[in-house]
Amino acid sequence: MSSADLAIIIVSYNVRDLLRRCLRSIEDSLAASSLRCCTIVVDNASGDGSAAMVEAEFPQVELIASSANLGFASGNNLGLRQVLGPDLRSPDAPRAVLLLNPDTEIVGDALAELLSYLDEHPEIAVVGPQLRYGDGSLQSSRRRFPTIGTLFWESTLLELWWPRNPWARRYCYDDQLVATPQSVDWLVGAALLVRSSAIARAGLLDEAFFMYSEELEWQSRLGAAQSGSIVYLPSATILHHEGKSSEQNLARRHINFNRSKLRYAALCWGRSVAWPLRVFLLTTYIIQLSIESGKWLLGHKRQLRRQRMAQYRTILRSGL
Repeated sequence: MSSADLAIIIVSYNVRDLLRRCLRSIEDSLAASSLRCCTIVVDNASGDGSAAMVEAEFPQVELIASSANLGFASGNNLGLRQVLGPDLRSPDAPRAVLLLNPDTEIVGDALAELLSYLDEHPEIAVVGPQLRYGDGSLQSSRRRFPTIGTLFWESTLLELWWPRNPWARRYCYDDQLVATPQSVDWLVGAALLVRSSAIARAGLLDEAFFMYSEELEWQSRLGAAQSGSIVYLPSATILHHEGKSSEQNLARRHINFNRSKLRYAALCWGRSVAWPLRVFLLTTYIIQLSIESGKWLLGHKRQLRRQRMAQYRTILRSGL
């Protein structure tokens, strides 16, 4: 790793075609720059031939083939140990590490721009790009630290019923200009360029989070360890075809998301918040199951209702 300015770590699960596009976009971006970069793909036991595709089409990419689906945090930690060494302080480590989702595509010289910004601002621990959907529309990626209230409305029935409430707008920095570089509390984890020295001080991602909220918890430690800030840099753009891995099993996605939310609540506020939150979340799924059952009884799109009812039953059986 001694010859690299930058390391890119991609944790992938059953998104072979998107991973191919991601890796090609990295090649295109690097071809237009003088950056020295190493790329690592951690394949989480995909069953779609992703690992074979990487070996055949991208021999310069280092492949770590896991025998099981380790999740986002553990998969990235495998790559971080490979890049930074077991103690995260290898003298051959690159200056920064980009954690990149496999369902992303680099636009233009975003890699060089992100690294240059990090180099020019030594107080910054993390810098992230503006994210856009595949159709080019803006994707919200800036976040304030959640409050207890945030936990009860984000991705629940309350958000569905009142999506543009003032608290939601503030949580997503909708009160700030989107085209201006700015310090934020944390950034969505689809593309995070992190200073290696900050990782050495803050440590690895918390592997108790299988997926979701791990980037929130990690960035809270990274910012504190660096005594600096997390910065959103809108002049660097990355496309994000959001949720293509997790949407393969929607019930499991809900379970993972809410279990991570509950773990974060317990870490920050203890069981006195985590337990009422668990009861609230399960209650919202009981309500949704009841709504879908009623629509099924009325004969409205019965196949869709059966699918959703099965998903909600699976979620409820998990106990979250």
